[in-house]
Amino acid sequence: MFSGSIPALVTPFRDGAFDEKLFRGFVDWQIEQGSSALVPCGTTGESATMSIEEHNHVVRVCIDQAKGRVPVIAGCGSNDTMVALEHMNHAKAAGAAAALVVLPYYNRPNQDGILAHYRYLAANNDLPIVVYNVPARTVTDILPETLGKLAELPTIIGIKDASGKVERVSAQRASCGPDFCQLSGNDDMALGFMAMGGKGCISVTANVAPKLTADFQAACAEGRWADALALQDRLFPLHAALFTDASPGPIKYALTRVYPDFPNELRMPMTWPSEASRKAVDAALAHAGLV
Repeated sequence: MFSGSIPALVTPFRDGAFDEKLFRGFVDWQIEQGSSALVPCGTTGESATMSIEEHNHVVRVCIDQAKGRVPVIAGCGSNDTMVALEHMNHAKAAGAAAALVVLPYYNRPNQDGILAHYRYLAANNDLPIVVYNVPARTVTDILPETLGKLAELPTIIGIKDASGKVERVSAQRASCGPDFCQLSGNDDMALGFMAMGGKGCISVTANVAPKLTADFQAACAEGRWADALALQDRLFPLHAALFTDASPGPIKYALTRVYPDFPNELRMPMTWPSEASRKAVDAALAHAGLV
């Protein structure tokens, strides 16, 4: 079972290549600041711009640097079931605790196709799977009753829910049971998500504010709702600012403000955030007390 603040790690690039040295230090910082698990090669990590070999290398480096201090949930998704399985096979061999597998995108499978995709992966690799539902990016959306069918499989243990529908927490509890691990995929909705039975958040904001997001998650888990609300108020402008332009542009800009020598590179077709977005991030960092 995963819980707490789990950063969807950015991937630092320098001169077009993966900056492994900086990434290893970044992993250490995230753990020292209280992150409870790590997700390399998710959307925020620009996995869509990586070759399979580079993707697998970043996962391997993350696991190696974490050294068992926190679990690593490796991004393994693809719209090609066989490529997703290839990522899962590598992640398992590297020592990942679980695979984060996004719903197939672009192909737009129906609910039967979604079931077939995950059932095939579960049948051919016993690595625990966290389903990732983000309809704004994939177009596809897994319904609670479909997720309930997948939850019957022993290795499908949770969901990263970025549906934007906080009521899904209750619907999924009814379909999957209270022990199914529900993790928010939206920082701005995490307070309501946790109050309804969520276990944590796979977070963009945690990249730049790992201690504050970890403190927020601890307050929720301990039922200190007044403390959680105060932290929500402190972090909410940052949650919003990090999506004022195409992600991960704003979060990478934010890191250049707070993390030493963080490179200001994204891979095409992503571009550096607009001036308006940068100003929003600057104001939100100041509001949160991070600069």
